[in-house]
Amino acid sequence: MKNLLISAAASAMLLGSATADQTVVDFEKGAAGWTGSQGGGGSTVVETTGGNPGANMHTVFNNFGIEFRNNTNPDFVMDYTQHDSVTLSIDLEVIDISFFGTPAGRPWLVEIRDYQNVPAGYPYVSVWYLFEWVGAGPWTTWSVTIEDTGVAELPAGWGGYGAEDPDTFEPILPANRTFTDVLAGADELAFHTLQPGYFFGFTDFDLRIDNITISTADSVLPGDANGDGVVDVADLTEVILAWGPCAGACPADFDGDGLVDVVDLVTVISNWS
Repeated sequence: MKNLLISAAASAMLLGSATADQTVVDFEKGAAGWTGSQGGGGSTVVETTGGNPGANMHTVFNNFGIEFRNNTNPDFVMDYTQHDSVTLSIDLEVIDISFFGTPAGRPWLVEIRDYQNVPAGYPYVSVWYLFEWVGAGPWTTWSVTIEDTGVAELPAGWGGYGAEDPDTFEPILPANRTFTDVLAGADELAFHTLQPGYFFGFTDFDLRIDNITISTADSVLPGDANGDGVVDVADLTEVILAWGPCAGACPADFDGDGLVDVVDLVTVISNWS
């Protein structure tokens, strides 16, 4: 019996797993909260053809820059820190970017904006990631993964906005805000060409976007049968009540072998919160 328990304990330490979820806006059923640049410089419309494939959002606009943003869809606007990791991606086709008739390149980035507790003189506080400078070119998928939403420091490749470095005058996060703070208070998600710290003249844009995607991943705590984030007496009770062969869904069967037994019991004990 001792050897059996040792073996079960070793197995229990390897039972960690993860859950994943994904939302894709392909514009086949509308904009799903996404809007593009509008006004005297041009317009943004959802078209049924020309996408990657099919429907897409198409912007023809003349201005300093263009943006596509969403501040209403809870799949994109939420507390990002409720997930362990988040991946944001978008398909982009650049038909034309030109400055007074000359082909030009512009930065293409994603920005997560927080409109609460904003310092004077700024519209929001944000963290942003520059994919690359883009010019005319075919459909390309741009993607970035936030590997750990709980870190305070800006990850590699990310910038901040809401204050200014007193020496370099580059945009930075305010002193009292962290990367995690902004993720937790996200009020808007935007893809655009207006990189903080840069200024551009009036530019002609002809762009299409498609397949805006957010993917989230979360680790599952071994031994947490009821999914409340802790392993305690409630989970031990789940194991006892479900002891034996499983029929259908069986949260207490942590190793997925169709049987609630000593391995599942040791999983609870080994991961007791």
